[in-house]
Formats: sequence, structure tokens, C-alpha cells
Amino acid sequence: MEKIWDLEEHKQNTALLDDQGNALSYGELARECHILSDAAGKRCLVFCLCENSIGSILGYVAFLDSGIVPVLLNRHLDRELLGGLLQAYCPAYLWVPQGQEADFPGMEAVYRAWGYSLVRTDYGREYPMHPDLALLLTTSGSTGSPKFVRQSSTNIRVNAESIVQYLGLDETERPVTTLPMNYTYGLSIINSHLLAGAGILVTEKGLMQREFWSFFREQGATSFGGVPYTYEMLDRLRFFRMDLPSLRTMTQAGGKLQPELHEKFARYAQGNGKRFVVMYGQCEATARMGYLPPGRAVEKKGSMGIAIPGGRFRLKDTDGNEITEPYTEGELVYEGANVTLGYAERGEDLAEGDERHGVLETGDMAKFDGDGYYYITGRKKRFLKIYGNRVNLDEIDRMVRGHFGGLDFASAGTDDQMYLFVTDGSVAGEVRTFVSQKTGLNPAAFRTVVLGAIPRNDSGKTLYRELERYYG
Repeated sequence: MEKIWDLEEHKQNTALLDDQGNALSYGELARECHILSDAAGKRCLVFCLCENSIGSILGYVAFLDSGIVPVLLNRHLDRELLGGLLQAYCPAYLWVPQGQEADFPGMEAVYRAWGYSLVRTDYGREYPMHPDLALLLTTSGSTGSPKFVRQSSTNIRVNAESIVQYLGLDETERPVTTLPMNYTYGLSIINSHLLAGAGILVTEKGLMQREFWSFFREQGATSFGGVPYTYEMLDRLRFFRMDLPSLRTMTQAGGKLQPELHEKFARYAQGNGKRFVVMYGQCEATARMGYLPPGRAVEKKGSMGIAIPGGRFRLKDTDGNEITEPYTEGELVYEGANVTLGYAERGEDLAEGDERHGVLETGDMAKFDGDGYYYITGRKKRFLKIYGNRVNLDEIDRMVRGHFGGLDFASAGTDDQMYLFVTDGSVAGEVRTFVSQKTGLNPAAFRTVVLGAIPRNDSGKTLYRELERYYG
């Protein structure tokens, strides 16, 4: 299995530094990784309950570096949903914060380090895994879907190399964590900066907390990443008045930024010797597929740019033919070595090999301009990006109907605003609370609408187009 990082190459550099003053050099990280992987003892499946901490990142790096396959999940994932995933995949171990050991009674902690515990499970079975399988990441935010993207070490390595190349990363970089590490975008920042030998500033603090900005300034953070909601918050925080002399680069992905806000941050960067880099990606392509060169960020506002080094975009029409005329909408197709192996929806799928062969139909509709720069125009299927988390609306429908005993219900909406349509006003508040809890997303992202009936066609399928008048 291909190695993703050579930790010893940068052994004297600081790899991880947290907001409590704890740190690990690359050499120390390599040694800690060996100890942890030895404690696990074999190639197997490990569920990692993630947070932005040294212990959490250590586990991920150790497992990936030794051929152990981690499944990255948010440590705050609903316990009922987590239980379903554990039963579906039967991991050999859990890597969890020490405070959560008690959530798994009857299971033994065999190793502890950096606030985390390696817990041996007792499922009594392990599913065979394909030799190329390196990592499993969720596709659907926090809904606890059993559907994961199967990534290989080659996928991860080539995508990290490409990001290092187009962002010009080196060991002087000091990115600060602003996104969950179990989210493909947040993880890509970790992967690429470890490859460059940079020092990652690790914190669970958020942009709205004064302590975050104190840590940022004290440690000389050079970059951060954010989804559209991040930049909306920064705009409200009067970010443009902040004195951040160490900041070099701001990156944005996880959904389309409003063109006006795109231009505002691009012009700020242009006028202050910084870079604003809009990017495009999906978990199915490991992370990144496209980027907008910062020198054209103002000129090409609203664009997600061009394909990353080593990748190629094309558009296809409804008949599958390639579109060659500018400003013609079609489905965006990406080709590159970072296109992942396929999906897993149950333990038996872990033995499957490469099902995509380097080609990904993104499900996004797009067009390109006369210079070959791409613009996303919409989605082919029913997904929303809520604060950077991709949420499958069909899964939301199933969860709500299941929990509320067949309640007539439909979900729809726009990025960062989901509409929950119900026919029983007495449970509207409960539905909103339920969806917020199950996804782990702020209740402000959800609005309820009470209808006399959910519009359907003759075969009983929901007419989502008719719901658009309530939010379009």
C-alpha cells in the first residue's frame, strides 16, 4: 500500500500544535503512530470519533500510515445512528475521546494516548477488505447514513500532492483548523499540509470565539478554510477590520459563495497582499477537483475555476455527448487519479475494488466561459449544502417518516436553508427539532411549512417543483 506521508523527512518540524500549548514534531508523530498501530496489531477497520485535537489527528495518521482502515465520524454523532453504523460494519476497534469510553460498556480500552482511547470491540466478525481500501468517509453530513466513500491511499496522496502544487504549500505554512476533520474539506487541509511538512494549528474553538482569534494571532496562522456560511459569519464579524499580519491565504469550498461576497473577499485579498482561493470538490473525488487561481478571483467571481493539476473537466448533455460550446449547461464530469473507488453501504462492500476507474459524474450542472472557467449552475439530484455539510434530502424524508409513523412529509430548499413540509401543524416543531438533532446542524438552518397536502403525481411521487414556490 502506497505511503501518503514521509513523516521522518520533516522530523525536526512541528507537525501539530494545539491551543493548550501541546505539540508534536513530525519525528514524535511518527513514533506515536508506530506505538498506536502496534497496539492495534493488524490491518483492520477502526471507527474514529473525531474532533479537532492532537489525539484525533494522531489516530487518523497512525491508522492510514500502517494500512489500518479508519472510518471518520463526528464524535457528537447521535448515539442511535452510531449504533446502527457499528452493527453494519463491525469494526475491530474504536478510537474515541477518553471521556466517551463509558459509552461502550463491555468493551476494553487497550491503549490510551493524547486524550484518546483505542477500544477493542466484541462483534465477533470482521469483513474482508480490498487491498486498495485505505479510508472511509461519510457522504451525507451527520445523518448517520451507512453509505461511505471508499478511498485508496493513491487517491489521498495524489489529491494532496495536487493541492500542495496549486496552493504552493511549503513547511512555513501554519494553517488553523476551522472545519471538522471528518469532513472531506477539513481533512484535505490536514493531508496536504502534512505532506508539505507544515505546522497545523489545532483547535476546537470556533470563529465566533475570541479565544480562536487569540490563538490565531499568537501562533501566526497563515491560512484558514471555510464554507459559504463561514464567510457570511466573517463578514458579520467585521473581519475586514481585523489586524492579521500572518494571514496569507483564505480558501473556500463546500458550496457556492454568493457572487457579491466572493467579490468582497477577493478584493480584500487583492488589496492586502493575501490570496482568496475558491475551490470545488466532492468526497467522491477524495476532496478537490477544481480551483480558481487567486489572480483571477475578482475577474471570475462566481466561478469555481479550472481543474486541479492532474485532473480534467468536461460537460455532457442529456444524450451523453460532450459539450464544446461555451455557456452551454450540462452535467459536470471529472477525470483524475483522485476519483475514489466507489461506495460502501454495508460491511460486505469493503471487499469491492475500483468501480469508477478515474471518472466521476458529479451530479452538478455547470457551464464554462470563453476562457474555460467553470460555473456551477445547480444540482442534478436532491442534495443541499447546509453550512458546508452535504445533506441528502431523500434520507431526511425517510428518517422523518420513519420516526413520526408515516407522517406525510417532504423536505426541499436551497443551500443553507432547508424547508420541512408537514401536513400536521401540531408536530411541526418536533419535526424541526428532530432533524436538527439528527443532522447535528443549527436549528436556524430549518424552516417548517404546514400544508393541507403534500403535492404528488398519479403514481404517488412528491412533486418537489410545486414546493419551490414556498422558498424559490
